[in-house]
Amino acid sequence: MPLRLAILEADTPVPASNARYGGYRGVFRHLLTRAVSPIPLDSVVTLTGHDVVSGDPATVYPDLNNIDAVLVSGSKHNAFGDDAWILGLVEFVGRALADGRVRVVGVCFGHQIVARAMGLTVGRSEGGWEVSVTETGLTERGREVFGRDVLKIQQMHRDIVFGLPDGAELLASTEKCANHGFLIPNKVITVQGHPEFTDDIMDEILELRHASGVLTDAEYASGKTRNKQEHDGVFMAQVFLKFLLDQQQG
Repeated sequence: MPLRLAILEADTPVPASNARYGGYRGVFRHLLTRAVSPIPLDSVVTLTGHDVVSGDPATVYPDLNNIDAVLVSGSKHNAFGDDAWILGLVEFVGRALADGRVRVVGVCFGHQIVARAMGLTVGRSEGGWEVSVTETGLTERGREVFGRDVLKIQQMHRDIVFGLPDGAELLASTEKCANHGFLIPNKVITVQGHPEFTDDIMDEILELRHASGVLTDAEYASGKTRNKQEHDGVFMAQVFLKFLLDQQQG
């Protein structure tokens, strides 16, 4: 029976990417399809999408009894905000974590939401923006999980999780961001980066955020150059799937 994965869509992709992929459910479908190729994705994992930003809080969240895992997507919003939908998302993730059976994956904003649901503080990083393909150093535990010394990961964030949840093991860090993801075996795995971002998605974000003044000329130019590099998104998705599918993982 395929794994039942609920994608909690905490944002809508930028316009051209949204039209191409069809929301973050489509973005993650594209990623996971490549991760299991040539095996058909639906024979391994089935995806449902849940618009947690504008959906009805009473009905948008999946029944935990009907899923095996949740993945919290990235977002342009602040994970430390107190908007009603963000507080509702934190509460739901807390229930998923407490369930004991349902596994949780957090990506960027999702990483921060998971940490907040586990009692940690999220805020602005003094290091500023990390954008585009970035070499990310792995801890000893991270090297065990990913089987590599470093990962090249697409990044688009300036926020950070302060500290580490009880029982969690740090997976990765950079000079600008100490907490780039953590693991609690058989329960939760998070990453601060964006394995789901393709170069076309990153290019569009860089263009829009530079045009609006969010990114400086230097940040934009550097990000555009590094976006031409290969990155480990598909490989990371394979590790996520192993975490979700292997009952003995950890």
